Amino acid sequence: MKRTGTATSPLHTGHCPPWLFQKMQRLSAAMVEAMILDYGPRTVLARFSDPGWFQAFGCVLGFDWHSSGLTTVVLGALKEGWGDRARDYGFYIVGGKGRTALNTPQEIAEVGSRDALQRAQEDLITVSRLTAKVDNALVQDGYTLYHHVLLFDRQGSWAVVQQGMNAAAQRARRYHWFSEAVETFTVAPHQGIVGVPEPQVLDLTHPDNVPAQAASLAAIRTPHESLTALASLRQGPDGTRHLALPDAHLIPSPHHFDQMLAKLYMVPPETYQDLVLTPGVGPSTLRALAMVAEVIHGTPLTYRDPVRYSFAHGGKDGTPFPVRRQDYAETIATLEQAIRHARLGETEQLDAFRRLSRLAPRS
Repeated sequence: MKRTGTATSPLHTGHCPPWLFQKMQRLSAAMVEAMILDYGPRTVLARFSDPGWFQAFGCVLGFDWHSSGLTTVVLGALKEGWGDRARDYGFYIVGGKGRTALNTPQEIAEVGSRDALQRAQEDLITVSRLTAKVDNALVQDGYTLYHHVLLFDRQGSWAVVQQGMNAAAQRARRYHWFSEAVETFTVAPHQGIVGVPEPQVLDLTHPDNVPAQAASLAAIRTPHESLTALASLRQGPDGTRHLALPDAHLIPSPHHFDQMLAKLYMVPPETYQDLVLTPGVGPSTLRALAMVAEVIHGTPLTYRDPVRYSFAHGGKDGTPFPVRRQDYAETIATLEQAIRHARLGETEQLDAFRRLSRLAPRS
Protein backbone atom coordinates (compact mmCIF):
# COMPACT_ATOMS: atom_id res chain seq x y z
CA MET A 1 0.00 0.00 0.00
CA LYS A 2 1.28 3.49 -0.74
CA ARG A 3 0.98 6.64 1.24
CA THR A 4 0.55 9.13 -1.55
CA GLY A 5 1.38 12.31 0.32
CA THR A 6 0.82 14.82 3.09
CA ALA A 7 -0.35 18.42 3.32
CA THR A 8 0.44 20.97 6.03
CA SER A 9 -1.97 23.76 7.04
CA PRO A 10 -2.51 26.27 9.88
CA LEU A 11 -4.39 24.92 12.89
CA HIS A 12 -7.73 26.79 13.05
CA THR A 13 -10.47 26.66 15.66
CA GLY A 14 -14.14 27.56 15.38
CA HIS A 15 -17.17 25.97 13.74
CA CYS A 16 -18.64 25.70 10.28
CA PRO A 17 -21.91 27.67 9.94
CA PRO A 18 -24.86 25.21 9.92
CA TRP A 19 -26.22 26.58 6.63
CA LEU A 20 -22.87 26.00 4.91
CA PHE A 21 -22.42 22.52 6.42
CA GLN A 22 -25.84 21.48 5.07
CA LYS A 23 -24.90 22.68 1.59
CA MET A 24 -21.53 20.92 1.85
CA GLN A 25 -23.34 17.67 2.69
CA ARG A 26 -25.47 17.85 -0.44
CA LEU A 27 -22.82 19.08 -2.86
CA SER A 28 -20.04 16.75 -1.69
CA ALA A 29 -22.31 13.70 -1.91
CA ALA A 30 -23.57 14.75 -5.35
CA MET A 31 -20.02 15.26 -6.64
CA VAL A 32 -18.85 11.86 -5.36
CA GLU A 33 -21.93 10.17 -6.84
CA ALA A 34 -21.28 11.83 -10.21
CA MET A 35 -17.65 10.69 -10.15
CA ILE A 36 -18.65 7.11 -9.31
CA LEU A 37 -21.19 7.06 -12.12
CA ASP A 38 -18.56 8.30 -14.58
CA TYR A 39 -15.39 6.59 -13.39
CA GLY A 40 -16.18 3.99 -10.73
CA PRO A 41 -15.32 3.81 -7.01
CA ARG A 42 -11.63 2.98 -7.45
CA THR A 43 -10.93 6.23 -9.33
CA VAL A 44 -12.72 8.18 -6.59
CA LEU A 45 -10.53 6.51 -3.97
CA ALA A 46 -7.45 7.49 -5.97
CA ARG A 47 -8.59 11.11 -6.01
CA PHE A 48 -9.12 11.21 -2.25
CA SER A 49 -5.57 9.92 -1.85
CA ASP A 50 -4.23 12.97 -3.71
CA PRO A 51 -3.60 15.88 -1.27
CA GLY A 52 -3.81 18.48 -4.07
CA TRP A 53 -7.13 17.16 -5.38
CA PHE A 54 -8.54 16.97 -1.86
CA GLN A 55 -7.59 20.60 -1.23
CA ALA A 56 -9.39 21.66 -4.41
CA PHE A 57 -12.41 19.54 -3.43
CA GLY A 58 -12.64 21.41 -0.13
CA CYS A 59 -12.29 24.75 -1.89
CA VAL A 60 -15.11 23.94 -4.32
CA LEU A 61 -17.29 23.15 -1.30
CA GLY A 62 -16.61 26.64 0.02
CA PHE A 63 -14.45 25.86 3.03
CA ASP A 64 -11.31 27.72 4.16
CA TRP A 65 -8.58 26.98 1.64
CA HIS A 66 -5.74 26.98 4.20
CA SER A 67 -7.50 25.76 7.34
CA SER A 68 -6.93 22.51 9.21
CA GLY A 69 -10.72 22.34 9.44
CA LEU A 70 -10.93 21.68 5.71
CA THR A 71 -10.03 18.05 6.44
CA THR A 72 -12.39 17.40 9.33
CA VAL A 73 -15.37 19.41 8.07
CA VAL A 74 -15.24 18.22 4.45
CA LEU A 75 -15.02 14.55 5.40
CA GLY A 76 -17.62 15.00 8.15
CA ALA A 77 -20.03 16.61 5.69
CA LEU A 78 -19.43 13.93 3.07
CA LYS A 79 -19.93 11.10 5.57
CA GLU A 80 -23.22 12.64 6.75
CA GLY A 81 -24.40 13.45 3.22
CA TRP A 82 -23.43 10.11 1.69
CA GLY A 83 -25.82 8.15 3.93
CA ASP A 84 -27.79 5.40 2.15
CA ARG A 85 -25.80 5.82 -1.07
CA ALA A 86 -23.10 3.67 0.57
CA ARG A 87 -25.04 0.44 -0.03
CA ASP A 88 -26.27 1.54 -3.46
CA TYR A 89 -22.74 2.11 -4.80
CA GLY A 90 -20.65 -0.13 -2.55
CA PHE A 91 -18.60 2.88 -1.46
CA TYR A 92 -18.16 3.37 2.28
CA ILE A 93 -16.82 6.09 4.58
CA VAL A 94 -15.93 5.31 8.20
CA GLY A 95 -14.03 7.08 10.97
CA GLY A 96 -13.78 10.76 11.81
CA LYS A 97 -12.42 13.04 14.52
CA GLY A 98 -11.45 12.21 18.10
CA ARG A 99 -13.47 9.39 19.62
CA THR A 100 -15.14 8.71 16.28
CA ALA A 101 -11.70 7.86 14.85
CA LEU A 102 -11.19 5.30 17.62
CA ASN A 103 -14.47 3.61 16.62
CA THR A 104 -13.30 3.02 13.03
CA PRO A 105 -12.70 -0.77 13.49
CA GLN A 106 -16.20 -1.14 14.95
CA GLU A 107 -17.71 0.79 12.01
CA ILE A 108 -15.83 -1.44 9.55
CA ALA A 109 -17.15 -4.55 11.31
CA GLU A 110 -20.72 -3.20 11.19
CA VAL A 111 -20.46 -2.48 7.45
CA GLY A 112 -18.89 -5.90 6.85
CA SER A 113 -21.62 -7.78 8.70
CA ARG A 114 -24.44 -5.77 7.13
CA ASP A 115 -23.22 -5.83 3.54
CA ALA A 116 -21.54 -9.26 3.45
CA LEU A 117 -17.95 -8.01 3.43
CA GLN A 118 -16.76 -10.58 5.98
CA ARG A 119 -13.70 -11.59 3.93
CA ALA A 120 -12.44 -8.04 3.63
CA GLN A 121 -13.32 -6.51 6.99
CA GLU A 122 -10.39 -7.98 8.96
CA ASP A 123 -7.97 -6.74 6.30
CA LEU A 124 -9.57 -3.28 6.40
CA ILE A 125 -9.35 -3.16 10.20
CA THR A 126 -5.63 -3.97 9.92
CA VAL A 127 -5.24 -1.23 7.28
CA SER A 128 -6.94 1.27 9.60
CA ARG A 129 -4.71 0.36 12.55
CA LEU A 130 -1.48 0.25 10.53
CA THR A 131 -1.89 3.52 8.65
CA ALA A 132 -2.66 5.31 11.91
CA LYS A 133 0.27 3.64 13.71
CA VAL A 134 2.74 4.45 10.91
CA ASP A 135 1.89 8.16 10.74
CA ASN A 136 1.67 8.48 14.52
CA ALA A 137 4.61 6.31 15.65
CA LEU A 138 6.97 5.60 12.75
CA VAL A 139 6.93 9.08 11.18
CA GLN A 140 7.91 11.05 14.29
CA ASP A 141 7.38 14.56 12.89
CA GLY A 142 5.79 16.19 15.94
CA TYR A 143 2.19 15.75 14.76
CA THR A 144 -0.21 13.66 16.86
CA LEU A 145 -3.13 12.10 14.99
CA TYR A 146 -6.61 13.23 16.00
CA HIS A 147 -8.56 12.53 12.79
CA HIS A 148 -8.72 9.29 10.78
CA VAL A 149 -11.08 8.42 7.90
CA LEU A 150 -11.07 5.25 5.80
CA LEU A 151 -12.89 5.15 2.45
CA PHE A 152 -13.28 1.76 0.73
CA ASP A 153 -15.29 -0.17 -1.87
CA ARG A 154 -16.73 -3.69 -2.03
CA GLN A 155 -13.63 -5.01 -3.81
CA GLY A 156 -11.40 -4.03 -0.88
CA SER A 157 -9.67 -1.02 -2.47
CA TRP A 158 -9.27 1.79 0.03
CA ALA A 159 -7.98 5.27 0.76
CA VAL A 160 -7.10 6.82 4.11
CA VAL A 161 -7.16 10.53 4.95
CA GLN A 162 -5.92 11.37 8.43
CA GLN A 163 -4.64 14.46 10.18
CA GLY A 164 -2.23 15.19 13.03
CA MET A 165 -1.84 18.24 15.25
CA ASN A 166 1.27 20.10 16.38
CA ALA A 167 -0.19 22.31 19.11
CA ALA A 168 3.07 24.14 19.80
CA ALA A 169 3.52 25.17 16.15
CA GLN A 170 -0.25 25.72 15.64
CA ARG A 171 -0.18 23.62 12.50
CA ALA A 172 -1.87 20.47 11.24
CA ARG A 173 -0.52 17.89 8.81
CA ARG A 174 -2.75 15.72 6.64
CA TYR A 175 -1.67 12.27 5.44
CA HIS A 176 -3.10 10.46 2.39
CA TRP A 177 -2.91 6.73 1.62
CA PHE A 178 -4.09 4.59 -1.32
CA SER A 179 -4.06 0.85 -1.93
CA GLU A 180 -2.68 1.33 -5.44
CA ALA A 181 -0.05 -1.37 -5.02
CA VAL A 182 0.68 -4.01 -2.44
CA GLU A 183 3.84 -2.86 -0.67
CA THR A 184 5.06 -2.98 2.91
CA PHE A 185 3.59 -0.45 5.32
CA THR A 186 6.92 0.06 7.06
CA VAL A 187 9.27 0.98 4.18
CA ALA A 188 8.74 4.12 2.06
CA PRO A 189 4.94 3.84 1.86
CA HIS A 190 4.64 7.25 0.22
CA GLN A 191 5.04 8.36 -3.42
CA GLY A 192 4.95 12.15 -3.15
CA ILE A 193 4.89 14.45 -0.15
CA VAL A 194 3.54 17.99 0.07
CA GLY A 195 4.16 20.23 3.06
CA VAL A 196 6.61 22.26 5.12
CA PRO A 197 9.68 20.21 6.13
CA GLU A 198 10.39 19.97 9.85
CA PRO A 199 13.93 19.72 11.29
CA GLN A 200 15.27 16.47 12.77
CA VAL A 201 12.33 14.18 11.94
CA LEU A 202 12.90 10.51 12.74
CA ASP A 203 11.14 8.73 9.88
CA LEU A 204 11.58 5.03 10.62
CA THR A 205 9.97 4.17 7.24
CA HIS A 206 12.83 5.82 5.32
CA PRO A 207 14.79 3.22 3.27
CA ASP A 208 18.00 4.30 5.03
CA ASN A 209 16.42 3.25 8.33
CA VAL A 210 15.48 -0.29 7.23
CA PRO A 211 18.67 -1.68 8.85
CA ALA A 212 17.53 -0.06 12.10
CA GLN A 213 14.22 -1.92 11.80
CA ALA A 214 16.02 -5.26 11.52
CA ALA A 215 18.42 -4.30 14.34
CA SER A 216 15.45 -3.35 16.55
CA LEU A 217 14.03 -6.85 16.10
CA ALA A 218 17.44 -8.31 16.94
CA ALA A 219 17.70 -6.13 20.05
CA ILE A 220 14.33 -7.39 21.29
CA ARG A 221 15.62 -10.96 21.20
CA THR A 222 18.57 -10.08 23.44
CA PRO A 223 18.02 -9.72 27.22
CA HIS A 224 18.81 -6.18 28.35
CA GLU A 225 19.19 -4.26 31.56
CA SER A 226 17.40 -0.96 31.81
CA LEU A 227 18.56 1.44 29.06
CA THR A 228 17.96 5.20 28.75
CA ALA A 229 19.00 6.98 25.53
CA LEU A 230 19.95 10.65 26.02
CA ALA A 231 21.68 11.39 22.70
CA SER A 232 22.52 9.73 19.39
CA LEU A 233 25.24 10.04 16.78
CA ARG A 234 24.08 11.67 13.54
CA GLN A 235 25.68 11.96 10.15
CA GLY A 236 26.75 15.52 9.30
CA PRO A 237 26.48 17.10 5.83
CA ASP A 238 30.26 16.81 5.40
CA GLY A 239 30.25 13.09 6.11
CA THR A 240 31.63 13.45 9.65
CA ARG A 241 29.90 12.18 12.76
CA HIS A 242 28.37 14.70 15.17
CA LEU A 243 27.10 14.18 18.68
CA ALA A 244 23.79 16.07 18.98
CA LEU A 245 22.86 16.99 22.56
CA PRO A 246 19.68 19.01 23.14
CA ASP A 247 19.54 21.97 25.53
CA ALA A 248 16.75 20.23 27.40
CA HIS A 249 15.24 16.79 27.21
CA LEU A 250 12.50 14.61 28.65
CA ILE A 251 13.77 11.61 30.60
CA PRO A 252 12.06 8.48 29.24
CA SER A 253 10.41 6.14 31.72
CA PRO A 254 12.85 3.22 32.18
CA HIS A 255 10.19 1.27 34.08
CA HIS A 256 7.80 1.34 31.13
CA PHE A 257 10.59 0.52 28.68
CA ASP A 258 11.72 -2.40 30.89
CA GLN A 259 8.18 -3.76 31.02
CA MET A 260 7.76 -3.48 27.25
CA LEU A 261 11.15 -5.12 26.58
CA ALA A 262 10.23 -8.01 28.88
CA LYS A 263 6.88 -8.46 27.13
CA LEU A 264 8.48 -8.41 23.66
CA TYR A 265 11.30 -10.74 24.77
CA MET A 266 8.81 -13.37 25.97
CA VAL A 267 6.86 -13.31 22.65
CA PRO A 268 9.11 -11.63 20.07
CA PRO A 269 7.35 -10.30 16.93
CA GLU A 270 8.35 -12.00 13.68
CA THR A 271 8.38 -8.84 11.54
CA TYR A 272 8.78 -5.11 12.12
CA GLN A 273 5.15 -4.67 11.10
CA ASP A 274 4.14 -7.07 13.89
CA LEU A 275 6.23 -4.98 16.29
CA VAL A 276 4.46 -1.80 15.18
CA LEU A 277 1.05 -3.43 15.72
CA THR A 278 1.92 -4.70 19.21
CA PRO A 279 -0.41 -3.05 21.76
CA GLY A 280 1.48 -0.56 23.91
CA VAL A 281 4.30 -0.06 21.41
CA GLY A 282 4.26 3.62 20.51
CA PRO A 283 6.62 6.34 19.29
CA SER A 284 8.83 6.33 22.41
CA THR A 285 9.33 2.54 22.39
CA LEU A 286 10.12 2.42 18.67
CA ARG A 287 12.49 5.38 18.97
CA ALA A 288 14.27 3.87 22.00
CA LEU A 289 14.66 0.51 20.27
CA ALA A 290 16.11 2.19 17.19
CA MET A 291 18.62 4.11 19.32
CA VAL A 292 19.57 0.99 21.30
CA ALA A 293 20.02 -0.87 18.01
CA GLU A 294 22.20 1.99 16.74
CA VAL A 295 24.56 1.56 19.70
CA ILE A 296 24.56 -2.26 19.77
CA HIS A 297 24.63 -3.01 16.05
CA GLY A 298 26.08 0.19 14.57
CA THR A 299 23.06 0.93 12.38
CA PRO A 300 23.00 4.75 11.94
CA LEU A 301 19.65 6.53 11.90
CA THR A 302 18.59 8.98 9.20
CA TYR A 303 16.71 12.08 10.39
CA ARG A 304 14.88 13.34 7.34
CA ASP A 305 11.31 14.63 7.09
CA PRO A 306 9.36 12.70 4.40
CA VAL A 307 7.28 15.75 3.55
CA ARG A 308 8.26 16.82 -0.08
CA TYR A 309 -5.66 24.59 -5.22
CA SER A 310 -9.16 26.31 -7.13
CA PHE A 311 -12.14 28.26 -5.93
CA ALA A 312 -15.67 27.90 -7.19
CA HIS A 313 -18.03 29.32 -4.57
CA GLY A 314 -15.80 31.40 -2.29
CA GLY A 315 -14.53 30.52 1.17
CA LYS A 316 -16.02 30.48 4.66
CA ASP A 317 -13.54 33.08 5.90
CA GLY A 318 -14.20 35.38 2.93
CA THR A 319 -11.00 34.43 1.07
CA PRO A 320 -10.81 35.11 -1.81
CA PHE A 321 -14.47 36.17 -1.52
CA PRO A 322 -17.47 35.20 0.66
CA VAL A 323 -19.47 32.10 -0.26
CA ARG A 324 -22.01 32.99 -2.96
CA ARG A 325 -25.10 31.20 -1.72
CA GLN A 326 -27.11 31.48 -4.94
CA ASP A 327 -24.27 30.09 -7.04
CA TYR A 328 -23.84 27.27 -4.50
CA ALA A 329 -27.56 26.40 -4.65
CA GLU A 330 -27.57 26.41 -8.45
CA THR A 331 -24.52 24.13 -8.60
CA ILE A 332 -26.20 21.62 -6.25
CA ALA A 333 -29.46 21.71 -8.22
CA THR A 334 -27.72 21.26 -11.57
CA LEU A 335 -25.54 18.38 -10.39
CA GLU A 336 -28.36 16.58 -8.55
CA GLN A 337 -30.56 16.87 -11.66
CA ALA A 338 -27.78 15.42 -13.82
CA ILE A 339 -27.43 12.49 -11.40
CA ARG A 340 -31.18 11.80 -11.42
CA HIS A 341 -31.12 11.65 -15.22
CA ALA A 342 -28.01 9.44 -15.20
CA ARG A 343 -29.74 6.93 -12.91
CA LEU A 344 -32.36 6.59 -15.64
CA GLY A 345 -29.73 6.10 -18.30
CA GLU A 346 -29.82 9.68 -19.56
CA THR A 347 -26.19 10.77 -19.30
CA GLU A 348 -26.20 13.89 -21.49
CA GLN A 349 -25.75 16.32 -18.58
CA LEU A 350 -22.93 14.35 -16.95
CA ASP A 351 -21.32 14.04 -20.37
CA ALA A 352 -21.46 17.84 -20.61
CA PHE A 353 -19.61 18.14 -17.29
CA ARG A 354 -16.93 15.82 -18.67
CA ARG A 355 -16.57 17.90 -21.83
CA LEU A 356 -16.27 21.09 -19.76
CA SER A 357 -13.42 19.57 -17.77
CA ARG A 358 -11.55 18.87 -20.99
CA LEU A 359 -12.05 22.44 -22.21
CA ALA A 360 -10.91 24.03 -18.93
CA PRO A 361 -7.54 25.78 -19.24
CA ARG A 362 -4.55 23.92 -17.78
CA SER A 363 -1.89 25.77 -15.83
